[in-house]
Amino acid sequence: MVMVTMKSYGVSVSIVLSAVFVALIVIVFIFGRFSDNNGIGSFYENSEEEMKIPVVELITTAARTHIGEARAVLSSEFSSKCNSTAIVTKKENSKLEQGLAVARAAIRKAALNRNKSIIYKNNDLLSGQIYRNPNAFYRSYVEMERRFKVYLYEEGELPLVHDGPCKDIYTSEGRFIHEMEQGNNRFRTRNPEAAHVYFMPFSVTWMVKYIYHPNTYNVTPLKDFVSDYVRIISTKHSFWNKTQGADHFMISCHDWGPVSTQGNAFLYNTSIRVLCNANSSEGFNPKKDVSLPEIHLYGGKVPSKLLSPPPFNSSRPILAFFAGGVHGHIRPILLQQWKNRDSDIRVYEYLPKDQDYYNFMLQSRFCLCPSGYEVASPRIVEAIYAECIPVLLSDHYVLPFSDVLRWEAFSIQVDVSKIPRLKEILMAVSKDEYLRLKEGLRAVRRHFVLNKPVQRFDVFHMILHSVWLRRLNLRVE
Repeated sequence: MVMVTMKSYGVSVSIVLSAVFVALIVIVFIFGRFSDNNGIGSFYENSEEEMKIPVVELITTAARTHIGEARAVLSSEFSSKCNSTAIVTKKENSKLEQGLAVARAAIRKAALNRNKSIIYKNNDLLSGQIYRNPNAFYRSYVEMERRFKVYLYEEGELPLVHDGPCKDIYTSEGRFIHEMEQGNNRFRTRNPEAAHVYFMPFSVTWMVKYIYHPNTYNVTPLKDFVSDYVRIISTKHSFWNKTQGADHFMISCHDWGPVSTQGNAFLYNTSIRVLCNANSSEGFNPKKDVSLPEIHLYGGKVPSKLLSPPPFNSSRPILAFFAGGVHGHIRPILLQQWKNRDSDIRVYEYLPKDQDYYNFMLQSRFCLCPSGYEVASPRIVEAIYAECIPVLLSDHYVLPFSDVLRWEAFSIQVDVSKIPRLKEILMAVSKDEYLRLKEGLRAVRRHFVLNKPVQRFDVFHMILHSVWLRRLNLRVE
């Protein structure tokens, strides 16, 4: 009888102890859940603030001009580009993500200082007037140099992959691919596990040249190539599948770059597309895509006349200039209103053979840059080189590097509906304002130059910086 009683007592004690143990687990779990909004609680050493840095406002909230409305706005959540947030959660404690968190915090701190008009650090001289937040841009750029790593996929054969045009109108596409493939830059890594982003080095321009059937306007071969390419890298490697391509990017300056990416839905909707044809009404998404400047280099070099523009205060007798083919919906309006109408505004469909295009630019105070079939125009960069104030005539064009650059500091945007008032608008620009715009052109030129070898702050680095911002999830507002 005693033995039975002892056994019953032992069982009761065991039940009680088990219940207490379960209760303790429940209490700890509940404490963990409610001590942190994300359910992370105290189970991790890193606090929520360290693991999830708030988005950074890189620019001032200036009045929304047409340029301001078109500029890039970056997503505050990288995971929103994926179907699942599980991937981001898994990476939060990784060395890469911790490094990015430190970079975000440093940029956020720098962004608070909005007073400097000129930045001079470590022999870097930047004119603050052309940036939305010069201190934030500079800190972001330095953090990019310190940390950013890009992995290039080695799959694919020449010439469609690992090559691209390095002269004529698609120069910026080929030169970027060549620099990433062959250049001595600090960003490429051959260790995919160490990469922040993954570059797909195929050339849409060479696709059009080698696999497109001329005059058919059938872009199916381009889409099929892109589809096959993504299938190969996603089958052979795990990186695409981890984020559905959100940390992958491609580059194209060809007009058909956007439509080619339709070969894979995730590439089109999720990946970072670096495109000259940055038309927000045709699928270009400033939250994730990058606007690529269109740079026309005959023979692969900047025209000699544009290497050294005239002295700053030299006379420019022509008010405004344009010469070019009539295509798209904007140029016919421009020519109808101004061709052969006014000696101050020189508008030509084609220049007479005895006239020089660059001489006109160098003698003009304003250079008209209307969109053609597509929104981008090489005249914008040519005007920057010539120190001729670009007059932007376009619809739905997301301007290159507009997430950090104040285009209103070195260009003028004129709504297409106001083309008949062009002379009135340009004549209303005061001398002081004109000189301020010219100073802006001189300051911003470095960001649009293709150097070989590349130099800090040039167009190669600005393209990478735009990709870096999107990987960082910084929203500019």
